[in-house]
Amino acid sequence: MLKVSTSTVFFLFLGFSGTSHAASPYAGKSLAAKVCSQCHGIRQPSADAPFPPLAGRDAGYLKQALTQYRDKTRRSEVMNRIASSLSDKDIANLASYYSKIKP
Repeated sequence: MLKVSTSTVFFLFLGFSGTSHAASPYAGKSLAAKVCSQCHGIRQPSADAPFPPLAGRDAGYLKQALTQYRDKTRRSEVMNRIASSLSDKDIANLASYYSKIKP
């Protein structure tokens, strides 16, 4: 019979569980193209738009802001409506993507 140590099982489980929750900048890029880029652009906001660029922003700041917009603890009619459909995973993916690109 094969003996497997408890620590081996623990580390295998830890390895598998950690990867499923990691933010994906690739998923964030796709979502940004659909949801954010019309106003915020990718590297710069759309021409003549009064919206701030998101490229290069801190991921923690972006996650916090999007969560607040989604939960309506930060007020903006447009952003509250847009962010209301975002899951925690969507928010993490968007933050990961925008924080990794250069303005």
